[in-house]
Amino acid sequence: MPAAAQMQPGLGMNRPFPESAQRGTLTLSTTSDAVLNGKSIRMAPGMRLFSPQNTLIMAHSVLGQTFKVNYVLENSTGMLHAAWILTEREAAQPRKGSDAITNNITTGSGAVLK
Repeated sequence: MPAAAQMQPGLGMNRPFPESAQRGTLTLSTTSDAVLNGKSIRMAPGMRLFSPQNTLIMAHSVLGQTFKVNYVLENSTGMLHAAWILTEREAAQPRKGSDAITNNITTGSGAVLK
């Protein structure tokens, strides 16, 4: 059975996510590469992936699966540092991330300069 099918919903605990954690959709491509919110990203050495029960998940056991997550990037490298697979209740809580507008910059032929 795939690892995701074996996971039970969270055990009613409230996990304290870091203030800097953002919301997104994560698919692990390999044990060092992932797709986060539709964009390729490298995973930091020692990247931690937490289950809804807050236990560590080995990346190789969930390759190709997609999860709604809260995540943290390393400041210096921009690599994925940690991600928490969310329960339905956690996913319903608002958090900055994939649904947020990150910038309003237009470049190329669509840009209007005055």
